[in-house]
Amino acid sequence: MERSVKRLMEDREKRREENIGKYIEQLCDESTPYRLRAAEALGGCADTRAVEPLIAALHDPENEVRWVAAQALGKLCDARAVEPLLPLLADPDRWVRRGTAWSLGEIGDPCAVEPLILLLTDSKKDVRIAVADALGKLHDARAVGPLTAALECEEEPEVRTAIRRALRDITGEMEF
Repeated sequence: MERSVKRLMEDREKRREENIGKYIEQLCDESTPYRLRAAEALGGCADTRAVEPLIAALHDPENEVRWVAAQALGKLCDARAVEPLLPLLADPDRWVRRGTAWSLGEIGDPCAVEPLILLLTDSKKDVRIAVADALGKLHDARAVGPLTAALECEEEPEVRTAIRRALRDITGEMEF
């Protein structure tokens, strides 16, 4: 009985290894849906071998692939992704900017604070919300002043709520 369980576990690990290799290959497939599925799967695999291929996918011509790859890197929480993600904060596609902000918050590297602060004035409210959430996760005092200033001129209630939450996360104070 014990041998069969061990064999099942070995087979499972072998299939996992094969699947990761296939997903990495599919990141370069000509089919956008294959690249999307591959990036999404690699984000959930918790395997550091996925980091470099996902970083390469940040240059994909399809906005949606870049967005999913950025989010997948955030799920992996690997610091190697921070520098390659930073330029995507200026991507023309709002979903890419939003996913990148989220990922930088998940990874938690303080070098993302200043680039994120610049997006507090993004034209899209969902991006501003993601940026505020990311800054709150980073718990860096450098963001308090810019967040406070953004709160004073922000008109969207959802963004104001995200900014208040970020300020509470950073300062521990309840009133904003």
